[in-house]
Amino acid sequence: MYTYIEEYIFNLYKSLSINKTDQLSIKKIADGLDLNVYYASIPFRFGRNIILMKSTKEKEWQMFGHEVGHYLRHCGCQLKMYYLFRELQENQANYFSYHFCVPTFMLHEQMTVYDIMNLFKVEYEFASRRMEMYKNKLYEKEYSYAWTHS
Repeated sequence: MYTYIEEYIFNLYKSLSINKTDQLSIKKIADGLDLNVYYASIPFRFGRNIILMKSTKEKEWQMFGHEVGHYLRHCGCQLKMYYLFRELQENQANYFSYHFCVPTFMLHEQMTVYDIMNLFKVEYEFASRRMEMYKNKLYEKEYSYAWTHS
């Protein structure tokens, strides 16, 4: 069973005809969502414009996931928000990026952190955290099944 975010991303990628890791790219997704991607000294989103910092391909992909999370799920200007609400939105965008950059429906139980790094083009820490999230989900599913069937 998928969480709301996992289902949202599954449907998003389905609508963009993305179902394999080699189809995950900034250009393909930006084109599919009609977004403009630019580069500057800090990453942010303004309307349909995603601004990234020049970095490694892995870091840029992770920043893109974060900013797309803001684009798809948030509105308003964070500069004028109460700091706790801004912090909430940042946490939501971070969580979104893990699922956006490494979608659950493309993961398999046998994958390692290095598999995730190589297949999804993310950094080690990002892959490690995403693997932890995935394993927790599998554990929760197994525990829930055992609890309801005992």
